Amino acid sequence: MNLPILSIIVPCYNEQEVLAETMEQLATKVEQMIHENIVSKNSKILFVDDGSIDNTWKLIYKASLSNEFIKGLKLSKNAGHQNALLAGLFAAKDSSDCLISIDADLQDDIDAINEMVRKYMEGYEIVYGVRSSRESDTFFKRFTAEGFYKLMDKLGVKLIFNHADFRLMSRRAVNELEQFAECNMFLRGIVPLIGFNSANVYYDRNERLAGETKYPLKKMLAFAFDGITSFSVTPIRLVLLVGFLSFMISLLFGIYFLILKFFGKTELGWTSLITSIWLIGGLQLIAIGLVGEYIGKIYKETKRRPKYIVDVDLLNLPISKKIGNVEQHGYEQILEKQKLSENH
Repeated sequence: MNLPILSIIVPCYNEQEVLAETMEQLATKVEQMIHENIVSKNSKILFVDDGSIDNTWKLIYKASLSNEFIKGLKLSKNAGHQNALLAGLFAAKDSSDCLISIDADLQDDIDAINEMVRKYMEGYEIVYGVRSSRESDTFFKRFTAEGFYKLMDKLGVKLIFNHADFRLMSRRAVNELEQFAECNMFLRGIVPLIGFNSANVYYDRNERLAGETKYPLKKMLAFAFDGITSFSVTPIRLVLLVGFLSFMISLLFGIYFLILKFFGKTELGWTSLITSIWLIGGLQLIAIGLVGEYIGKIYKETKRRPKYIVDVDLLNLPISKKIGNVEQHGYEQILEKQKLSENH
């Protein structure tokens, strides 16, 4: 059996502090797997620069010149982690048999990659990297993360518990993933919808190598809310339920107050009146805002704008070309053309 061509997709956003170590570790891992006849010598690592404003792209470009396994894909602007991941998967799928996505901070255990590829060789099209425990997390992070997965399950969204974006997908699975044309891509929910044979590989999560997390609490909450509204209409149904219950309670209180009025026991009260007004007003604003969130997603979908725009693709550019007596890299050819156009 031919050895599979593996592509490791690494989305990067302002990762200059950690990138050198990440490149070294991943390149060493690929070399080891090639030496052990686990993957093909044509395997590669594709770093996707998601519109970084630091030296991330310079580091990727320089590494691609000196290391045959490292390739780079530069997006024209920041498109978000999920879209950067998609850009890498779609750019590399035609030249790969299987693709693994992993974050640049290498908190996901790269030693689990060997087992993922073995699962692929056994016939699994999708292999999920799943955290064996969350003991290293703070109580707050562990509570909120596990609560999110449980909430999504209650809302009818089937996720892989304690799985993020560390996964292997076959070329066939990525081809099917490309059929999902929606703008609001929540990969943790979409990938299980593909339905191919899947398996889990368990690992212990490491500490971040350097730098700061790109998912502070605010972004985590926004990501969770986006996932919920992208996959479930249950929140809108809950708004309908709350509205119905409010109506029934109001009806009961109306009957109660009519009875009091009939027996002459009513008392004028400002507190109860203003409280009810604020309560109903608050519920109405929440309901309008939630419905507006769904309408906003529909608005984005109808425009059919591209999820990302590729600026430079070192993976599919020619490796080099001689101009005069100088051998230039594909990216340098682009720069040369830009200079010529500016001169004219």
